[in-house]
Amino acid sequence: MAGETRMIVDAGLRDAVIALAQQAARRILDVYGDAFDVVRKDDASPLTAADLASHHCIVDGLAALTPGIPVLSEESPDADKAQRHQWKRLWLVDPLDGTREFVKRNGEFCICIALIVDGVAVFGLIQQPTTGLAWFGAPGQGAWRREHGVDVPLHVRRGDGALRVAASRSHRDARTQALIDRIGNVDSVPCGSALKFCKIAEGAIDLYPRFGPTCEWDTAAGQAIVEGAGGVVMDAQGRPFRYNQRDTLLNGDFMAMGDPALPWRNWLEYS
Repeated sequence: MAGETRMIVDAGLRDAVIALAQQAARRILDVYGDAFDVVRKDDASPLTAADLASHHCIVDGLAALTPGIPVLSEESPDADKAQRHQWKRLWLVDPLDGTREFVKRNGEFCICIALIVDGVAVFGLIQQPTTGLAWFGAPGQGAWRREHGVDVPLHVRRGDGALRVAASRSHRDARTQALIDRIGNVDSVPCGSALKFCKIAEGAIDLYPRFGPTCEWDTAAGQAIVEGAGGVVMDAQGRPFRYNQRDTLLNGDFMAMGDPALPWRNWLEYS
């Protein structure tokens, strides 16, 4: 897209996407409030009727809002995933991030929607169904939390004193614990799903390290929000994450930080 201006989501499209996420959230809560079955996908991750209801709602809604932009969801068919390299722009969607938290009924699950242009997450939205809160942002444009129709600007915290580190409820591992031990002065903050990115953008968490598999739809919306609030999401070499650029949709290890000046290289065992 050399010479072409990146598509920036205007207020009208932004609000339409938020309304769509709220509609999907209601479909999720319809399932959440009743008994539901859990099946296992090929990778052993859980799948419920809520994942699929949200997927169809969002994919159909985005297709109507932006018919020229394809949609890649976690629950998209393999055929869509196979042709994705032809797409310079796409919506990247996790219709229910934190299905394990959904199954546990702890409320810490969310919807993630990101717009990708030439590999860059240029807009991100995270909607929490149980609270109705929505976080959205764009690199260089800012980040906000929408609550009861009011948009509150978000800013990351510059690290000083004890660092507040996100401790995943479902994916805590020995490497993360070892990194926390190397940092030393740490307050661990339990949190599930991509809501950790929102807490970084709000200044409630300083650091979210992740060692182990995630997929591109798990991080794209959160990255746009964190970067909009002044933080970073980067790989173990300090490079910002890019999307739809590789043969795999799996991410490598990453660090999401509110303060880009934190001495993160000192904390990595392979630095």
